Amino acid sequence: MAERSVRRQLGSMILAFEAFVVFFGTLVAFGLKVADGALVWGVGLAFSTILIMTPGYLGRKGSYWFGWFLQVVLLVVSFWVPWMLLIAIIFVGMWGWAMIAGTTIDLAKKARANIDTFEISIETEEK
Repeated sequence: MAERSVRRQLGSMILAFEAFVVFFGTLVAFGLKVADGALVWGVGLAFSTILIMTPGYLGRKGSYWFGWFLQVVLLVVSFWVPWMLLIAIIFVGMWGWAMIAGTTIDLAKKARANIDTFEISIETEEK
């Protein structure tokens, strides 16, 4: 079985957690009556659903850019609920960290695998 990338695993965790936070933020926005109830529920549930489904798409072409797009959408939508802006900024930071750290770890694992393969080939040539 092929090993999943750390970037994909970290990104999936961030998006799944973010989906739940957006859902609970929808409840708060509905309670605070920041807009028409149907609009709040429509946008909140649609966004939560997209966030919870995106981890299954991560790893495919353009999927990480789509994750960045979702972070920008969260930032824009968060302006309607004052404290959500802080939460959106935290999630953008976590997503950025996941992308940078995940890529770095994946590259280090690939380099380590190449070194191990190189060492094995040297050992077999010496025999």
